[in-house]
Amino acid sequence: MAKIFYTGNREAKLLSKIESSKERERIRTISTIRDNLDTFSNKISMKLIEKGLIETVSKNTVEAQLAKCLDNLCKAEDFDIDYQVAPFRTIISNPNIASLFVTAFVVETLINHKDVIDVYGSDEDIYYCIQKELSALL
Repeated sequence: MAKIFYTGNREAKLLSKIESSKERERIRTISTIRDNLDTFSNKISMKLIEKGLIETVSKNTVEAQLAKCLDNLCKAEDFDIDYQVAPFRTIISNPNIASLFVTAFVVETLINHKDVIDVYGSDEDIYYCIQKELSALL
């Protein structure tokens, strides 16, 4: 038998607060990225290359591609963001949407770029590297 959940007024308020806080965090993160687009793309590309997660011919090309990805994140609608990160939602239980979006970009798109030789490490390694830089920025 299926469980039937009855949401009363108290539960509805609690669920509303949780959703509101998630949405506020998402807006704040995207706003901060929009304001620091160049520095953030530079830091991410440097860390990914330093840690050996990306092997490339040109660091500047990787930085430009990440800046383009972050710009797309700032301009994208919620559906587009959710569609992009859908395969990677299970990496971590409570992921940061921006870190997840950039991880999806690195794993799915940047790996096929002509100046990128290869992408090493697991999806989790890439996510945590990006998240560390994002948390320093926030």
